[in-house]
Parts: sequence; C-alpha cells; structure tokens
Amino acid sequence: MRIVSVVGARPQFVKLAPISHAFARADLDHVIIHTGQHYDPMLSAVFFEELDIPAPDIHLGIGSGSHGHQTGAMMAALDDVLPDLEPDWVLVYGDTNSTLAAAVCAAKTHLPLAHLEAGLRSFDRRMPEEINRVLTDHAADLLLAPTTVAAGHLSDEGLATRTVVVGDVMTDVLMSVRDRVLDRNMVSPIATELGLEDGSYSIATIHRAENTDDPRRLAAVLDSLRNVDHPVVVLAHPRLVARSAQFGLELGGGALLSHPPVGYRELVASVMRSRGVITDSGGLQKEAFLLQVPTTTVRPSTEWVETVELGWNVLAEPGPALVHAASRPRPADTEATPYGDGHAADRVARALQRGL
Repeated sequence: MRIVSVVGARPQFVKLAPISHAFARADLDHVIIHTGQHYDPMLSAVFFEELDIPAPDIHLGIGSGSHGHQTGAMMAALDDVLPDLEPDWVLVYGDTNSTLAAAVCAAKTHLPLAHLEAGLRSFDRRMPEEINRVLTDHAADLLLAPTTVAAGHLSDEGLATRTVVVGDVMTDVLMSVRDRVLDRNMVSPIATELGLEDGSYSIATIHRAENTDDPRRLAAVLDSLRNVDHPVVVLAHPRLVARSAQFGLELGGGALLSHPPVGYRELVASVMRSRGVITDSGGLQKEAFLLQVPTTTVRPSTEWVETVELGWNVLAEPGPALVHAASRPRPADTEATPYGDGHAADRVARALQRGL
C-alpha cells in the first residue's frame, strides 16, 4: 500500500513524525511531498532533522504568497506529481493552504483522500484555516478525528460514516519529546540566552493573518504583550517580522522580548520551563495543555475547546483582557486526557490499511 503525505507547514511536520514512524512499523510505502509553504529552515528543515523524519521525496518549493496565489500554485504543482505516484491514499494534515490544495487535487483526480485532524471547528468563518478544514473534510473519503468532540462535529455535518476517532498524533510526538527533554534535564535555550529564570516568563507566538495583517490590531496585540506583568518572549515568525516592519512597529519594549523561532525540542523545553503561553496557534494551545502550562489564546474562538473547558486556556482580545489573562495564576492540575494516549499514529496506519 502506498500512502502519499502532503505537508508544508511547521505543525504538519510535527504531526508527520509519529505518522512516518508508524507507517515504517506497518511496512507501508510512504511518499512525502513538501509543498514549501514554510521555507524558513527554523520552520521546516530543522523539524525533519530533530524528529527523525525522512527527507521529503518531492519538494515543490512554492514559498509564500496570498491565499489564492499560494493555494493555486500548490494545486498546479501537485497536479503534475500526484497522479503519477498512483497512491492508495493521499493523506493531508490539519488546516493549512497545503491541506486544501492537496485535498482539491486528490478529489478532482479521483485519488482516495484521508484527512488527519478532521472535524475540528472554531465556527469562525473569518479564519482561513476554518475554511480549509471544512472544505477538506467534505472532500475527504476518510476522516481521522482526534477527539470525540471532533467526531461529533462531523456527524452533525452528515459525515459520520466516513469518520474514525484515532486520537491526536500531536500527543504522540509531544510525549516522546517531553520525555527526552526530561531525561536529559534540558534547560530552556531561550531563557538561558536572555538571562531569564524558569517560571518567570511566557512564550508567545503571533502569526495568523487576522492578528498580523491589520496594523491597528497588530499594534494592539504588541502593546498588550508589553504590558503583561512578567517577561514575554515572542518567537518572531516571518509573517510577524514582515508585517511589523511594514507597519513601523517594534517587536520589543516593556515586557516584550523578541527571539527567532527555535526547533521543536527547544520549543518544548522552553514552554515546559515557562509560566505561560500566549499564542494564536492552534497546535501550541494543545501542546501547552499537554505540558500543563496555562495558555492565553489571542483569538475569539478555538478548535481545541477542551483546553478552555478544563480551565487551561483563556480566549482574549487585545487590550486589558489579554493583559489580565496572560498574568493570571496557574489553574489546578488536571488528569483529563481528551487528546488520547500517545498511540494515535498506529491507529491511523490501521485505519488506512482497513480502508473504507
């Protein structure tokens, strides 16, 4: 059986790691296509090296662009390579432009399509990611849901017969990396470099278009981070750097410190040693929850509702609400495990082998 994985962005590389290992254990023929959506080495190549993922078999080298131009370029390039590979399954991950491009290409060339992390919903159609995940789910033949909540959303949309709950593969890789960090007593390279003590700082990532492309909103986000009551280290994603320069905004001042993106192991170690996370990333909300680190999400909604319901994640708009949420005390510990047991990737392999 041949499975073609199409990935292109940092969260997808993390999800790819346990999948590639599970497919190897199951002796599946696995072809990896990298669209090039994330082309910065710290958001791409370093993840393949750190997480022991085989190098991509095909690199499309698409790069950045508007949603339409980027997605269209990916579709054109995938049209040239996907059919010739004759896959038994095209496997797409998450909710990026790479996900949607591969989904449309597979569906229109009549190739079986499976969607990993299916059924997540923020119910905010202003988010490009929400459009990507909804369209991909409705195009897919097999929906690999991470949680029962996600499966419920798919059932509500008439997709129950295509759905299998497998758990969350991000849990698989995070548990593995967390254990390695603990075994090696790894310190936070960010804290060490900036002279910060464990538990004294928050890690921030801001990169979504709704927070970066409006100069007034981006200014409000950065001003809020400056006013948090402890140091906030923002990992400066290329989009954030570009938009800040374009709008004449400083990535510093007050509580705010800027640092380049880091590899996944370094990120996990730094989050584990932090007092909190401030983000608009979907993946990092869940990673922080799994590491038992409080999170403030700079969005009006989240697809990971369990993190909010369990008290570990607060949704906050820029301004006093964001400052207050990011400065709040740590909640009580929880033993809840809504995202699985760390063996989701093996269930994905079995689901693909069983087929429809």
